[in-house]
Amino acid sequence: MLSKHTVWLAAQKPPCYNVSMGEVLTRRIKQKADFESPAQEAMLNLLVAGDYIHRRLERVCARFGLTRPQYNVLRMLRGAHPQGHPRGEIASRMLTRSPDVTRLVDRLEEQGLVERDRVREDRRLSITRVTEKGLRLLEEMQPYIAEEQRRFANTVSRSDCIELSRICESIYEDEENPPPA
Repeated sequence: MLSKHTVWLAAQKPPCYNVSMGEVLTRRIKQKADFESPAQEAMLNLLVAGDYIHRRLERVCARFGLTRPQYNVLRMLRGAHPQGHPRGEIASRMLTRSPDVTRLVDRLEEQGLVERDRVREDRRLSITRVTEKGLRLLEEMQPYIAEEQRRFANTVSRSDCIELSRICESIYEDEENPPPA
């Protein structure tokens, strides 16, 4: 038989986390109630901050007729210039997973920003390379991207950036190194 105290505990809602919530987040999401936990508040803050950064970078990319994923592909191909990468390598290096890298590369190719060549040894494999036009576009975009990075650096201290990177990597490291099955 369960004690009255055990029955009472089971009926209770999880305790709310009511240590001073971030005022900016509560205003942003218009939440009056306390968060359930520091983890919930941190996750929501991470989602809101990530969305904010995405939107700012998306605006920069849009000025140049690109999406963020397209910019990401051009940036990674610049790093591999002049060798380029096969489609699978591009997909694995994307900052945001994209289900259809082929179409993304098709659109860049239509704009003359990348080119694809078949590998002689394996005609099924193609290598995508950034073109001179793509490199020029990246160069033109660089001051605007750098401005966004400066804006971030002016908001978040160097030591906080290092700590934030460490925390973020700890969040997604399981995806990169899944535990053995």
